[in-house]
Amino acid sequence: MVKVTAADVNKLRKMTGSGMMDCKNALVEAEGDFEKAIEILRKKGQKVAAKRADRESSEGAAIAKVNTDNTSGVIISLNCETDFVAKNDSFVTLANELAELALGFDTKEDFLSADFKGNTVQDKLTEQTGVIGEKIEIGGFEKLNAPYVGSYIHAGNKIATLAGLSAAVEGSAVAAKDVAMQAAAMNPVALNEEGVDQSVIDKEIEIAKDQLRQEGKPEAMLDNIAKGKLKRFFKDNTLVNQAFIKDSKQSVAQYIKSVDANLEVTGFQRVALG
Repeated sequence: MVKVTAADVNKLRKMTGSGMMDCKNALVEAEGDFEKAIEILRKKGQKVAAKRADRESSEGAAIAKVNTDNTSGVIISLNCETDFVAKNDSFVTLANELAELALGFDTKEDFLSADFKGNTVQDKLTEQTGVIGEKIEIGGFEKLNAPYVGSYIHAGNKIATLAGLSAAVEGSAVAAKDVAMQAAAMNPVALNEEGVDQSVIDKEIEIAKDQLRQEGKPEAMLDNIAKGKLKRFFKDNTLVNQAFIKDSKQSVAQYIKSVDANLEVTGFQRVALG
């Protein structure tokens, strides 16, 4: 039988993140062959993943990253089952490494197939499922491109957001972060009125009419009053029309114009856990 040294075990641990005994047993079974040992550990992860496929992975870390010239950003959430794992330093480090890699991809599918330290991202997730003993997966994946992109991650990595601006001007960095923070705190349904799905608008109008009927308002008045309530819905729920969280006397759009008269918010993305 091939002798497995402590140095070999430590090397495999650094390569895979697996526990000491798991690495030792895999190396013994593989007769010292590192590639076979890694495959053994991956198969263990696949077995654990199969057993935990129906588990809910609502905890984790939501991470936003922006490229060096602030023209593209991405958010991913690395999901797990428990808050205990989500707060682990090595788990958060992995989430950040994966988010950096995700900057180079436009879709979740391409990202999961990408190379990550010699394996695909999906293989790494399967491996980590075996290491940690919990369902580990990529939950959210959102990309945003704009002339200027800023990001915000809420304390505890529970919410991550991106905000796009129409130009890179003096003050863009602060403004983009402020808008991203607004999106995190206020959870808008769309950027502006035009971005709200018609089905949502129809539902809001119907809810408003039902409320007015219960208040005894005449049927002939319902349409006009409901339209007024819809304007209030847009003000509360679309990003550029919301009251700015740092100064409720102005809207987000007005705040952006105070930074630069020609500046606009072009888009946002938001990923939240739970």
